[in-house]
Amino acid sequence: MSPQHDPSTEVRTLFSELGVELPLPGDLAVEDPSLGQTVAHVAWLDAAGVDAATTAASRAFPHLRDLPAPARGELVRRMGERLRAHKEPLARLVCLEVGKGIEEARGEVQEMIDICDFACGLSRTVGGRTLPSERPGHRMMEQWHPLGPVLCITAFNFPVAVWSWNAAIALVCGDPIVWKPSPLAPLCAHAVVGLLRPIWDDAGAGDAVTLALCPDPLAREMVADPRYPLVSATGSCAMGRAVAPVVGARLGRCLLELGGNNAVVVDGSADLELASRAILFGAAGTAGQRCTTTRRLFVHREVADDLIARLRRGYEQLASRVGDPRDPNHLVGPLIHARARENFTRAITAIQQQGGTILAGGRALPGPGYFVEPTLVQVPEGGLPLMDEETFAPILYVRTFDELDQAIAWNNAVEQGLSSALFTDSVGASEAFLGPAGSDCGIANVNLGTSGAEIGGAFGGEKATGGGREAGSDAWKAYMRRQTCTINASGALPLAQGIRWD
Repeated sequence: MSPQHDPSTEVRTLFSELGVELPLPGDLAVEDPSLGQTVAHVAWLDAAGVDAATTAASRAFPHLRDLPAPARGELVRRMGERLRAHKEPLARLVCLEVGKGIEEARGEVQEMIDICDFACGLSRTVGGRTLPSERPGHRMMEQWHPLGPVLCITAFNFPVAVWSWNAAIALVCGDPIVWKPSPLAPLCAHAVVGLLRPIWDDAGAGDAVTLALCPDPLAREMVADPRYPLVSATGSCAMGRAVAPVVGARLGRCLLELGGNNAVVVDGSADLELASRAILFGAAGTAGQRCTTTRRLFVHREVADDLIARLRRGYEQLASRVGDPRDPNHLVGPLIHARARENFTRAITAIQQQGGTILAGGRALPGPGYFVEPTLVQVPEGGLPLMDEETFAPILYVRTFDELDQAIAWNNAVEQGLSSALFTDSVGASEAFLGPAGSDCGIANVNLGTSGAEIGGAFGGEKATGGGREAGSDAWKAYMRRQTCTINASGALPLAQGIRWD
């Protein structure tokens, strides 16, 4: 189940392949979760180091702001090319440090490449609108300007991709970015910044990309620092509730990507083979540690027995494919640490106490490493209180419904509102799910699962998920300031709304 080689040596090898120096040693122990073994010790920044990072980004801003947007786009394009050339060792580092399966880790690095391509194109299309003026000889227009340094706080489960969603867009918008990574994934952050910063050094704007690995008390000081007009934070709902008031108190901006208790609805007309495949990946991919993981399944009573039987067979097959994430034959890697495995065990106990039935899985596996079985749970007719909580583990709750409106109401009943999906062959059901009285999530899919968003669309959710949007569409607007301009070429001074004041 676990790797049969020395992961400490593997870390050194991967940094060598990336051409990046190892981070300075220090007090932060970094584990390989597939072994439960420390593979490196990394140094935290102290208060002076954090202030230096913020100061450097502030000083870089005027230079970056004055670069033409297409020139910034060219630098981001070069970032993408450098990532493409080093995709495999970076994916293997993601696999080692956070236990993500190697295929998923490669997909995560590909997301970084894709967002660089997207941002490069964006650098030549960002623009405002010309608006009609009610006054003769006047022209109104909107334009967008760089905002300033962006503080980007990321979580362990996407240790490199989420930073890139922010960084690629922020940089083409003219904003330096300071990265405060998860203390569970500092090696990935050091590797990415070490790999990409030389591109900005060559352009005379090296401090446009800065790393600030620091403990929570210093991170809170960064969040409160008015030199960051925008704080982009990915993590739990509890983290968002701590960040938002601090940024709001100084009238800064927040871009929050928080928890998700995501549901799939399967109606009586659905293609059950398609649905079961999507549900299995959504529920067990990344060992259930995605913000878009499928955690709740609502299935129409007419097809429930058939779908549950398919899922049970799928879970039986998955049970033999839990193990070393470096092996592409293993589809489910470990949870991130011992505490996550303990949370899984407590959840299984609570499920049984609340009347749930374990249909598949349900066991924490013996070490080394923090492996658990993907678990399928039948919810009793009266519901299951734990189902409304987000347990960051591969646990899927199944509940039957009779009417689509009931399933949509259950989908919307939790505090989070990130991702949702409906499987159906009914146009009417699809339109109801996507309509204003349908799913209240930021992502609503039909005939595909809750997990696996593309970078071309804006990513994010509503309610306790935070309301932020990253990556594609018009998410770039969060990183810029809007300015409305009116130019008077008439030689007269007519007032708006026909006011006379003479």
